[in-house]
Amino acid sequence: MTYTIGQVEQLTGVKSHILRYWESVVPGFTPQKDLSGRRLYSQAEVQLIFRLKFLINEKKFTAEGAGRQILEESQTVQQNAELIQMIRETRAILSEIYVKNFAES
Repeated sequence: MTYTIGQVEQLTGVKSHILRYWESVVPGFTPQKDLSGRRLYSQAEVQLIFRLKFLINEKKFTAEGAGRQILEESQTVQQNAELIQMIRETRAILSEIYVKNFAES
């Protein structure tokens, strides 16, 4: 599902001119545009807007600082995802070894 800039403004309470400004200063925040040039926001982008709004209004980040914070958070999530994948692969290997040794005894 996609949302127009007006719908996003209603959902988030963030004015459209602020959303357009954030596009220019927050890395990776670039909504799609339809053939007539209207912005279309995905659910993930709406969630990003809520996170930006929280960081700016509650934590007193600048828009640029909030963008950097979100980048750092996403890098941490990526690193954790890689670690979790390695743990899952190790568990699978250990399970295979256990089953093989259990079947032989």
